[in-house]
Amino acid sequence: MGLFDEVIRMAGATSDGGNAQHASALSAVINYVNSPQVGGLAGLEKMFEQGGLGAVFSSWVGSGQNQPVSADQLQSVLHSGALGAAAQKAGLNPDQLTGLMSTLLPHLVDRLSPNGQLPQGGALEAMLKGLAAGQAS
Repeated sequence: MGLFDEVIRMAGATSDGGNAQHASALSAVINYVNSPQVGGLAGLEKMFEQGGLGAVFSSWVGSGQNQPVSADQLQSVLHSGALGAAAQKAGLNPDQLTGLMSTLLPHLVDRLSPNGQLPQGGALEAMLKGLAAGQAS
């Protein structure tokens, strides 16, 4: 099972044609996290800390249970310009994407930090390439 399929499964969805919206949303989440406005997982972590949700983000990285995040909470911490661009590229409106992100983002961050630490530089790129390869299969 590829990384893409695993994140979709963890989020309670399937990667078959019946759930193409989750696949589009996951691709949009990856584009969003990698956007220059966000700056990868480290930038995302900083946004959560500045928005008062640092403990939520930390729960996704750590080995314990992932704390939930609501779409409203996400909208308060995410960069709206980058979010709008990622949503448009995925064919979703920003509210739809934020709703799907509230389910997908905790699992994606959790999966990309298997040792309880955010990956550095090339490690993140390699993981995201693995995720993108899973989308193609």
